[in-house]
Amino acid sequence: MINKDRLNQLIERYEFVEAQLSGSLSVDELKSFGQEYSDLKPIVNEIITYQKLLGSLDDTKKFLEEPEMKNLAVEEIQRIEREITARENSIMISLIPKDKNDLKSVILEVRAGTGGDEASLFAKNLLKMYERFSESQGWAFDILENSITEVGGVREAIVNISGKSVYGCLKFESGVHRVQRVPETESAGRVHTSAATIAVLPEADEIDLEIKQADIRIDTMRASGAGGQHVNTTDSAVRITHLPTGTVVTSSEKSQHQNRAKAMQILRTKLFDIEKDKYDSERAINRRDQVGSGDRSERIRTYNFPQGRVTDHRINLTLYKLDEIMNGSLNTIIDALIASATAKKLSELN
Repeated sequence: MINKDRLNQLIERYEFVEAQLSGSLSVDELKSFGQEYSDLKPIVNEIITYQKLLGSLDDTKKFLEEPEMKNLAVEEIQRIEREITARENSIMISLIPKDKNDLKSVILEVRAGTGGDEASLFAKNLLKMYERFSESQGWAFDILENSITEVGGVREAIVNISGKSVYGCLKFESGVHRVQRVPETESAGRVHTSAATIAVLPEADEIDLEIKQADIRIDTMRASGAGGQHVNTTDSAVRITHLPTGTVVTSSEKSQHQNRAKAMQILRTKLFDIEKDKYDSERAINRRDQVGSGDRSERIRTYNFPQGRVTDHRINLTLYKLDEIMNGSLNTIIDALIASATAKKLSELN
């Protein structure tokens, strides 16, 4: 049941913010109040409609005492009550605290796990899967680092995916992805189990995190292509070490200037993720019960090729359309994960 006092407080806050916007404000105040006004307006409109429905319900119940109007009144009461329930659900969802990182772009990390060459080939498949999904969403997919194995698999890849609400959509992908299939090198046709690890980090802006120059060490080195080929004769690759945390990032494109910028972007995002994890662990009562906790040691999904099956273990969802999913059709899984997370947050709010 919705707390009526809470709704009245939101309306009062909305009216206060609206009054402030008509006054004299600094640029920062205008931005702050403007954002709050934009966030509150749709919620308050829902609340006002909800309150009108409650009033209509009370007025309609009065007709129950009139015999000639009773049947019509019963039908109207049922209709209003259904609409009230729908509005309550909508308001409750609006009251769920928003994750400000949901609107951000991301740094996606793909790493081969247990399974040798087969794990690296699966990591390559996952990288392609996310690239195709990003294309379907209209997001930019920029590979910053890609370490290729001798068999053409991916040892480790770092990608910048930029667009609207990328983190809110992909944040549940963090974890261990397991594959069950017959490797191309397996002559006996036996099914092997391998794994790859996915990490989805909200991209940090400069305003999110300040990195002191004294806290980093920048080294330059010669970049090389896949398998040690195409070795540059200039020291263009950049490695940045964050001394307080020991975090190391590299970028090995042809331009040293671009490498510095990309490496700093990755470093800032990694440090931001460390701070985010620290904050989440302090406020979460039991993170293991939360969908999308971001625990990269957690086995979250299995891709079974012989049966054409994909299973997400966190929500017990099994789909028999492996080919579609590997081609980037992730919407069904992602929508189900978001719905599950929303339901848990609603239960906590209640």
